[in-house]
Amino acid sequence: MTVRVRFAPSPTGMFHVGGARSALQNWIFAKQQGGVFVLRIEDTDAARNKPEWTEGILSALDWIGIARGSYEGPYFQSSYAGEHRAAAQRLYEGGRAYYCDCTREDVQARTGPQQRGYDGFCRDRGLEPGEGRALRFRTPDEGETVVVDLVRGEPTFENKLIEDFVIARGDGSPVFLLANVVDDMSMGITHVIRAEEHLPNTPKQQLLWDALGVKPPIWAHVPVVVNEKRQKLSKRRDKVALEAYRDEGYLADAMRNYLMLLGWAPSGDREIVPWSVIEEEFRLDEVNPSPAFFDEKKLRAFNGDYIRALPVEEFVAACRPWLTGTETIAPPPWQPDEFDPAAFAAVAPLAQTRIAVLSEIVPNVDFLFLADPLIDEAAWAKAMKEGAADLLDAAIVAFEALESWDAESLKATLEAVGAERGLKLGKAQAPVRVAVTGRTVGLPLFESLEVLGRDRTLTRLRAARVRLV
Repeated sequence: MTVRVRFAPSPTGMFHVGGARSALQNWIFAKQQGGVFVLRIEDTDAARNKPEWTEGILSALDWIGIARGSYEGPYFQSSYAGEHRAAAQRLYEGGRAYYCDCTREDVQARTGPQQRGYDGFCRDRGLEPGEGRALRFRTPDEGETVVVDLVRGEPTFENKLIEDFVIARGDGSPVFLLANVVDDMSMGITHVIRAEEHLPNTPKQQLLWDALGVKPPIWAHVPVVVNEKRQKLSKRRDKVALEAYRDEGYLADAMRNYLMLLGWAPSGDREIVPWSVIEEEFRLDEVNPSPAFFDEKKLRAFNGDYIRALPVEEFVAACRPWLTGTETIAPPPWQPDEFDPAAFAAVAPLAQTRIAVLSEIVPNVDFLFLADPLIDEAAWAKAMKEGAADLLDAAIVAFEALESWDAESLKATLEAVGAERGLKLGKAQAPVRVAVTGRTVGLPLFESLEVLGRDRTLTRLRAARVRLV
C-alpha cells in the first residue's frame, strides 16, 4: 500500500503557522514512507474562493520547502461537488441517512437539560427530499466508535452520545464532514495528520467511512498550538500569519525547525538541528499530545542563531530584499542610487551578529546610505548633554589630523580626546555616535566611521556641532 497523506487548507487570505506545522509533518511522514503528499484546497466557501489566496498558500509552502511540482495537486474541493452529492444520495438510499425539516428553533425548543444536540425527532417520519429539508446521518444507537490515532492511542466514543448530524443542508449542498470524507476516499488518503481541534469530528467521519463501505484512514491528531496564555492561536488576537514572519525577515530554515518542535523534539539535548536530522528522526508516535506553546521570543532567538550561522555572502544576499524593497517588503528610506553594495558588504559581518530578524538590517545601516542621518530625538537628548559641544569640537580637530582613516586609529584618537576630559571611551563616543548615525546603539562605531569615510563623518560632526549652538 502506498502511503498517501493530504494537507487541506482553506484559502483564507493568510497561512496559519499551525497549518504550516501540519503541512511539514505530513510532508516528512510521506517522505519517510516513500509515499505521496497531496495538496487539496477546500474552496467550497465562495467568499474564500479567491485565486490570490490560493497562490498565497502555494507561495507559503514553497517558502517552507514544500515546492510546487514535488507534490500531487493542488486539487480543489469544489471540483468534487458531484461526488459529494452522490455519496449523500447513497447514504439516503441505503437507509443510513434521513431527511429532517426541523428548524434550529425547533431543535432548541425540544432540547432539555439532559439532551445534547438533535433528538432524532425526524428519524422515523419517512420524509422525502424537499426544499429546506436537511439530510441527517442515522448514527447507530448502540456500540462505540474507536479511533486509531498514532498520537493519542485509541480514543473511544459511545455512539449513543453522537447526535444524528447533518451531512447535507436544506439546499442539498453537502457539509464539510461529508465532503471531507468523500474527498479523502476519492484521493486514496491512507493517513490523516491534522490538528487536535478536528478530533471531535473524527468519530462522525469514521462512521461515514464505514457507512460508505470504505476502510477509514489511520488518524494522527497533533497538539493544538497555543499562545503564552495557553489559548488556541487566533488570527484575531495573535500573530499567526506565516507570511508576516517571512516578510519580517525570519529565515525559512529557522521557521520550519521551530515549527517541528511544537509537540516533538529531536534526540539529545538539542533543538537547533539540520533539516536532514529532523527528516530522519521525526516520528508521529513520539509527538506529545499536550498543547504546544508558540513562543515568539524563542522563535526570534532561533532566527538570530540561524542568521549568525549563515556564510557572510549568504547573509548579504538574504538582506537584499530589505535593502531594495519588494512587492511585500517596503522600500528602505534611501533612494536606489544611494545604496552602495560595497559599503554594505564591508559592514555586513558586523550587522550579522546584532540582528535577530532581517528587517532589522535597515535601521542598523541606514546611516551609510542617507545624505543625513535619521536623528532619534530621545537619543540626541541623552547624548548631547553638557560638555558634548566641547567634545565634538575636539573630535573634529583630531579626526581632521588623522593620517590613516581606519577603525584602530579612530578609536585611539577619540579615546585620547575623552581622556583629556576625564571621560572613558563609552562616554566619549556617545555624542559622536548620535551625530554620525542618529542613534545611541548600532554597529561598532569606529568600523562604521571607517566605512562611512572621513568627509561624510566630519560633515555630520560639524552639523551636530552647529545644532548644539
